[in-house]
Amino acid sequence: MKAMNLMVKSWGDDSYCNRLLSYLRQILPFPVKELSPVRNNVMLIDTGQDMYVVKGYSSYQQLKIQEAFTSSLKKEGFDSACSFETVSSVQPLYDGKYYYGVMKYIVPGDSFSYHHEADRIAGLELLSRYHQTAAKVAGRYERVLPRFRQIEKWRERAALFLNNQPVVKFFVQKEMIEEMMSWADWSLKGMEREKAFFEAENETVLHGDVAYHNFLRDETGKVHLIDFDLISIGAVCMDYLQYANRILPFIGWSADALEEYDVLSPYLSKKGFIYALAFPSDIFREWNRLVRERTYNDPYKTRLLLDMTAGQFTERKAFIKELMELAQDLPD
Repeated sequence: MKAMNLMVKSWGDDSYCNRLLSYLRQILPFPVKELSPVRNNVMLIDTGQDMYVVKGYSSYQQLKIQEAFTSSLKKEGFDSACSFETVSSVQPLYDGKYYYGVMKYIVPGDSFSYHHEADRIAGLELLSRYHQTAAKVAGRYERVLPRFRQIEKWRERAALFLNNQPVVKFFVQKEMIEEMMSWADWSLKGMEREKAFFEAENETVLHGDVAYHNFLRDETGKVHLIDFDLISIGAVCMDYLQYANRILPFIGWSADALEEYDVLSPYLSKKGFIYALAFPSDIFREWNRLVRERTYNDPYKTRLLLDMTAGQFTERKAFIKELMELAQDLPD
């Protein structure tokens, strides 16, 4: 049976959904009673007994990498990641835009949130366990995954933020923008000087997106790590750096509070990590997105972004000062 070309015109297009539903009923080894679009490249299948997630990828290679990597994790004993089902030996389902893989649906339990200390600990412990396994299989994926280059990525982000200043200045005081740019400059220059630290770190398959919504607690209370779309090869500290950045707003922007986490504590004595913590990545990212998507006329989005930028500015400034003092006290 050949793959069916099902070009998506609109996710509100009932005729498309009906044709896709008919096709899935032909090729999947289980009954498909209902098909529900979740977002543009994700659907939920109800068999009447079980639920499955069908997720689309932009290329067949990307889908196969996802299938292979999550399978490798499972074979090495990491059982807290999403995994793909083998559902058909025919050509992949292709709708003209996405290649689809099928995953067993994880029935959600209580929500996971960085607001809660227990969740921050659970997420970090899971990430640490993930990296113990990912490091074992990283060598198999060096030729197919991109290399993670944090300094280059952040230089580009800072340059774009600088380019977007004419818009940002409508919302944020000039002095505040200049202060944040000085943090970025101190951070990037320090990271350049400490390149040896990052190069000496063990390499792994980085998850790349440790936002709270990629930690999913199931109905039994077990936490799963999901969405491996941004995996890359890089220094293990980079996922921990991003995790630290994600939780800092919830722990009062405190280096002392970061040191309370066993996994993160050793990094607070590394200059390279300290410099990296100072980069205002979240602020630059979100302002760049606002300008790119031209949503600066949306009062809800601008209010959220102003809270992140101006609302936390005093705490963040004190945190940067704390980092500078830490870096100064450490030997070269």
